[in-house]
Amino acid sequence: VLQNLSQTPVLRELLKEAKMPGTTVKIESPELCMEPQLIKLDQPGPLTLAMHHFVTEMQETKKGVVTPKELFAQVCKKAVRFKGYQQQDSHELLRYLLDGMRAEE
Repeated sequence: VLQNLSQTPVLRELLKEAKMPGTTVKIESPELCMEPQLIKLDQPGPLTLAMHHFVTEMQETKKGVVTPKELFAQVCKKAVRFKGYQQQDSHELLRYLLDGMRAEE
């Protein structure tokens, strides 16, 4: 899930812009033929910042192995069910991660 998210260009761009508080982001969707949306971003929350750091590290690392320790810690704060390293479904992680970042908007 995290590897796929790190390769999503729109998400990478939004996270890069979300790092700077007070930024206005223009979201366009040519596939849906919708009007562009302008969203003013406040200070990003800890989960969003951890996701930004992880995606940046995935894109820029030369060492080959990236561990999402901080991102996982932030997910665990939002969804305690992930504490303890028990087996979880990847779609549950995706849902909690995206819902948590959206709640920080």
